[in-house]
Amino acid sequence: MTRLEATDVLAGKPSSFDVSRVRLDFPALSQIVNGSPVAYLDNAASTQKPTSVIETVTAAYTFNYSNVHRGVHTLSQRATEAYEGARETARQFLGAPLVEEIVFVRGTTEGINLVAQSYLRPRLEPGDEVLISGLEHHSNIVPWQMVCQQTGANLRVVPINAKGEIDLDAYKDALSRRTRLVAMSHISNALGTVNPVQMIVELAQQRGIPTLIDGAQAAPHLALDVATLGCDFYTVSGHKVFGPTGIGVLYGRLDRLNEMEPYQGGGEMIRSVTFESTEYASPPHKFEAGTPHIAGAIGLGAAMDYLTELGIDTIGAYETDLLRYATQCLGRLPEVRLIGTADDKAAVISFLLEDIHAHDVGTILDQEGIAVRVGHHCAQPVMDYFQVSSTARASFAFYNTAQEVDRLVGGIKNVLEVFGR
Repeated sequence: MTRLEATDVLAGKPSSFDVSRVRLDFPALSQIVNGSPVAYLDNAASTQKPTSVIETVTAAYTFNYSNVHRGVHTLSQRATEAYEGARETARQFLGAPLVEEIVFVRGTTEGINLVAQSYLRPRLEPGDEVLISGLEHHSNIVPWQMVCQQTGANLRVVPINAKGEIDLDAYKDALSRRTRLVAMSHISNALGTVNPVQMIVELAQQRGIPTLIDGAQAAPHLALDVATLGCDFYTVSGHKVFGPTGIGVLYGRLDRLNEMEPYQGGGEMIRSVTFESTEYASPPHKFEAGTPHIAGAIGLGAAMDYLTELGIDTIGAYETDLLRYATQCLGRLPEVRLIGTADDKAAVISFLLEDIHAHDVGTILDQEGIAVRVGHHCAQPVMDYFQVSSTARASFAFYNTAQEVDRLVGGIKNVLEVFGR
């Protein structure tokens, strides 16, 4: 099979999405690891990079490198044009109304910390509340803990159910006159749960409560439209969307960004400086102190262009079928316990094998060239809820195939044999 194998296996319907051709865009996928072709099933942690991104970053350093903004020479003008062009690409990718609402950050983690310290901290008083869910990545927990400790505010957590879904009734009850911000993930990195963020945002808006959505896991899988969603902040990481590491985007509504003081000070984020005082630049530049990750931003723009050309809806449909196939295959193994069975899921499967430690599972699979993630996935409270220390996690992208799912199943059977199961 060369076209949309998972859909062919499950439904026999044709598709214009040629996964074999797409795989040729990713040099890393042609590697041999431990004697076998690599099956890279660790996409929730980080994604592989297409040739177009690699070549774009290489060209940025090879031919068009210079510091951006204010340079009058040709190389600086080229770099600035490409850098600001990537900002416009990110605006379109996220569906933001204004390019001034796109702030380049190091990734989702820095975006959340920026909002915590620059927007929320000055507005918190003792007894105020920040509301998150029990599904969150540590990046959407620790920054809020820190700001609550700094101000005397309280962190409230909306519970989840046995499927790994947010308890919406509990969420409604938790919204109060003391809630100063709701910060929740769009998709759980540990379980793949797709949260009802439209409803989450609307319920908060009805009470005049600002919202931040952690979109690190959603951006590679779903078409995004922050204007329609109506959130105040939305943040993504470049390395999750097939772009470089160390770069990401924070979308912030312009009125919110105008209300915020800078998170960091230095060059680039100023309009004028004297020893007595500083006048800050307008958003987004006032939040981008110092020389930015120029090539990273340009590479991120190339990655977003690549996804747009493939079609987010097209690859989302492919991944949905692949997830369904993988879930069915693993579900046929009585020794496999699936962790997180939400009705609405992205392409992530978290699982356990009886009493076999997840690290042993990952190590044995690696011997067959199969790359999965093992551990708590920076979501220890999720593990605590399910009363496990860790899981093995297979996470899929549009370049994965049904044959790789079959290899995963075969690898799991081999793990069971090694342990005499």
